[in-house]
Amino acid sequence: MIGKRLKSARAASGLSLRALSNAMGHKVSAQAIGKYERNEDMPGSSVLIALARALAVSVDFLLSDDELELEGVEFRKLASSSAKEEAMIEAKALSCVEKYLAIESLLNLSSQDWDEPQGAPYWVNDPRDAEDAARNLRDAWLLGKDPIPMLSELLEEHGIKVFSLDVDRVDGLAAKVRRKGKHSARVIMIKKHTWSERKRFSLAHELGHIVLKVAPGCNSERAANRFAGAFLVPAEVLRQEIGTKRTDISLGELVSLKDRFGVSIQALTYRCKDLEIISQATFGRLFDIYRERGWRDAPFKEPNSLEWDVEEPGRFRRLCFRALSEGHIGLSRASELLEIPVRRLEEQLDYVT
Repeated sequence: MIGKRLKSARAASGLSLRALSNAMGHKVSAQAIGKYERNEDMPGSSVLIALARALAVSVDFLLSDDELELEGVEFRKLASSSAKEEAMIEAKALSCVEKYLAIESLLNLSSQDWDEPQGAPYWVNDPRDAEDAARNLRDAWLLGKDPIPMLSELLEEHGIKVFSLDVDRVDGLAAKVRRKGKHSARVIMIKKHTWSERKRFSLAHELGHIVLKVAPGCNSERAANRFAGAFLVPAEVLRQEIGTKRTDISLGELVSLKDRFGVSIQALTYRCKDLEIISQATFGRLFDIYRERGWRDAPFKEPNSLEWDVEEPGRFRRLCFRALSEGHIGLSRASELLEIPVRRLEEQLDYVT
């Protein structure tokens, strides 16, 4: 029965029952599609193909009996994000994870499971405990104190499935993906078209949701933010760079630190406040300047901003290219997995070779 798969694909597309019927050229009614989703009826082959085409998924996806479910979903979002938008993102995330797991399975890769670091999850009773958690994770992953050049690649090396979506009011999502008879996968979604320094903070924030165990009564978002700052900008290194106490700090110095650590000027300012390097008064004065210059409003462009594709996850794309080259999949299947036209895929393959 295809009910659950069909409903998930429709949610990911953002289509209503009526809109899906329209997209299919009224091949069947909205009421008929509702019956398919409730498993009260089964579409014929021609309708099944039309459904798959309208939803940009394969017929195999709709017919698959694999059971994948998102658990423990954590969003980094604006207050204006809607329940419908969040449901669409969750469904899209599940679809992306399934494709990712399928291509790993085709290639017989052993890196499908989340490589949980020693000591995790790290218990947090107060957001300040996230400092120790970030330090412990860096030690577990042998990262030292140096800035992390490509965070998305690092996370994927440790078994987290990372992908980006073209969304508006959600910067990130972290979740477990429960798989029948297998270990749960871990997934992080980030907003595609935003500055890469913001992507990096979102990645670290969502990583915090994965590795932290936040005590009741402790604000999990504040804990994840503190973890992200500590993971990207270790306290010892920042204090060595700018000192332990400052009465003032110039924008030029903050831009230089941004270039070094790959995080926004605003995140660095929060980091200085959290570590009590600057006072609350200095913090407030700096943020007044950021508001005046428009850095607090979309598109959040600061000096020396990193373009969106600098921190774009690439492992899934590479695996699709590999599977295609090794004959596990054809051009049409690779095009479907990567969600790009065949002609564009052929151009990319020609460029790579």
